[in-house]
Amino acid sequence: MRTQGNEYEEAVLKSRRLRPTVSVIVPALNEGRNLPHVADRMPEVDELILVDGGSTDDTVDVAVQLWPGVRIVHQNRTGKGNALACGFAAARGDIIVMIDADGSTDPAEIPRFVQALRDGADFAKGSRFMSAGGSADITRVRRAGNRALNGFVNVLFRTRYTDLCYGYNAFWAHCLPVFDLDYTSPPLADGGKRWGDGFEIETLLNLRVARAGLRVAEVPSFEHERIHGDSNLNAVTDGMRVLRTIMRELPRRRSAEPAMASYTTVEITQTRRSQPEPEWTTS
Repeated sequence: MRTQGNEYEEAVLKSRRLRPTVSVIVPALNEGRNLPHVADRMPEVDELILVDGGSTDDTVDVAVQLWPGVRIVHQNRTGKGNALACGFAAARGDIIVMIDADGSTDPAEIPRFVQALRDGADFAKGSRFMSAGGSADITRVRRAGNRALNGFVNVLFRTRYTDLCYGYNAFWAHCLPVFDLDYTSPPLADGGKRWGDGFEIETLLNLRVARAGLRVAEVPSFEHERIHGDSNLNAVTDGMRVLRTIMRELPRRRSAEPAMASYTTVEITQTRRSQPEPEWTTS
C-alpha cells in the first residue's frame, strides 16, 4: 500500500532523475596559474568545491575570484586521495564529479559523465583508451604500467575496465558508503600517507565499485598536458602503491558476497579544446 511518505520519496527521486544537482570536486595544491584554464571550460554546476592541500601560492584567492560561490575545503592530511575524500564528504549534490586542477581533465566533458549516470549508471568512469578518448600527457612507461595493472585487475576482479588509473570519474552521491573513505583520522606521526591518501585513490574507487557490483559506464575522455607546473605523480612509487592496493583489496572481494559489476560504454565523437561542446547548465 502506498503512503503519503512513499509518494513524497518517489517524487524526490523522480525530480533528481529529471534534474540532478551536480557537485564538482577539484583537489588543488599550488595550482593558481592553472585554475583560469579550468574555469574557462567549466560548465555551470550547482556546487564547486576546491579542496586545498596547503597551497603556498594564490590558489585559494584565484579560486574565489574565478568562482564567487566556490566552497573552499582544507584537507586534514596530505595527498590527492585524502583531498578527494574530504571533498566528497562536504558535497551536497546528487551527483559528484572529480576532476584535476592542472588542466589535464577537461571540465567541458562533465555533461557526458552526468548523462551516463542519468542513463542508468551508478559510476561513470573516464577512459583515455576508448575510441574517441586519448592522452597528450601519459608517458610510455605509465601507459605500459597502466595496461599491465588494468589487465591484472580485470582477471582478479572480473571487471572489463579499459583504464584503471585515470582520475576523471563521476557517481551518484548515494554510492559514497561503498567507497568507505577515511576523511577524519589525523595525519600519521611519521608524516606518511594513510592508505588511500595518494594517487592510488582512483584504483581504490574502481575496485570497490567492482566489488559492490555497481553499474559502470565507461566514458571516453581526452587527457591534456598539465598547463603549468610539475606533476607530483611518480610512475614507480605510485605504481607500486597501486599494485599494493590491488593486493590489499583482493581478500575483501573474495570474502564479500559474489557480485559482478555491469558495464556500458558511451560512444562520442572526438572533441578537442578548440571545438567546445554545446553549453550545458543545471539551471
